[in-house]
Amino acid sequence: MQLVTDSISLKELKQMSEKMYGNLVKAVVDIEKGIMAVDAGLHADQERFLLEEHGSKQQNLWGINLHPDQSPEDFIEFDSMINIRPVQKNRSRSVDDPQIRAKIIEIVTRLVQQ
Repeated sequence: MQLVTDSISLKELKQMSEKMYGNLVKAVVDIEKGIMAVDAGLHADQERFLLEEHGSKQQNLWGINLHPDQSPEDFIEFDSMINIRPVQKNRSRSVDDPQIRAKIIEIVTRLVQQ
């Protein structure tokens, strides 16, 4: 598992995807801190890593999948079990709030260097 606070290259993500799932890298983004955890088998492991070791708050963590070989519009997939949060009015595995989605896209775009 890796914490990304400054940047990660697309090449690194491609290498991670090859050893994990072949076409994607799971990630959890902290929309308050502007960081993300990558390179783990489960979003739940990344979530715990950010909560316990980096002081993140649950309401700020969102699970995504990164597809390094896809076009920019298909690079981020909003799909994770950790996103199901009825208390935050997110009742699906996606990220339903357009403002949160935009914040995730902004953070990922800043952190992933093409």
